[in-house]
Amino acid sequence: MRTPTSTSADSDVTEPVEPSDDGPSDADGSDVGPSDAGMSGGGGWRRFGTAALALSVVVGLVLGYALGWLTPRLTAPGEDSVEVGFARDMIQHHAQAVDMGLAGFSGTEDSELRGVAVDVITGQSGEIGMMHTWLDEWGVGPNGSAPPMAWMPEGMRQPGSNGLMPGMATTEEIEKLRTATGREHDILFLQYMIRHHLGGVHMIDAVLAASDRDEVVKAARVMKNTQQKEMSVLRDALARLGGTPLPAN
Repeated sequence: MRTPTSTSADSDVTEPVEPSDDGPSDADGSDVGPSDAGMSGGGGWRRFGTAALALSVVVGLVLGYALGWLTPRLTAPGEDSVEVGFARDMIQHHAQAVDMGLAGFSGTEDSELRGVAVDVITGQSGEIGMMHTWLDEWGVGPNGSAPPMAWMPEGMRQPGSNGLMPGMATTEEIEKLRTATGREHDILFLQYMIRHHLGGVHMIDAVLAASDRDEVVKAARVMKNTQQKEMSVLRDALARLGGTPLPAN
């Protein structure tokens, strides 16, 4: 998930900008999915190796940190605030998505899936950097004493069936993804990532319902928009391979 930015000449504030609904279209007028860009030329992502993707994670983190430093410096949220809790939990949630993206990229020969994996890795790495910078700017660390999701409004605080944050895969599932091959691997990657995005959107909805802090609300809206568009691409790819989505957890 990318968090694009826009800057104006009379301001030193950089803010996330929601992706436009008027983006590029196919010849038949349908929207181009997040993984369509750069996919021409016979699967261009095949030229990338896992080492290059690992470097892109580092670049994304650096850019994310820079973005976070340029957010407005207002009164900082406190240790037990919704904003701090969201940032801490979403950093962990995004980190697993990056891990799954790396596993998905390295284990598939499908050019469309490689493109989706790159989108997830680069976009969510940048957002991790941005949220770390929020925490630094607010004077709190990335780890707190409160349990995951304690910041969420009553009624939305629903742990997954595996006891983890919504949408997260278990250690055993991640290992299964890393060792699977062929069509089995591709279906697992798509199933896990769809479920992971569904959980992420649930958490984003929670912070949107509870926070009025400008930079957090704007970034959360972009995250939700991007993840929903990626889920459309992921679902189409899963149907193409003959798989079905996993139940939300």
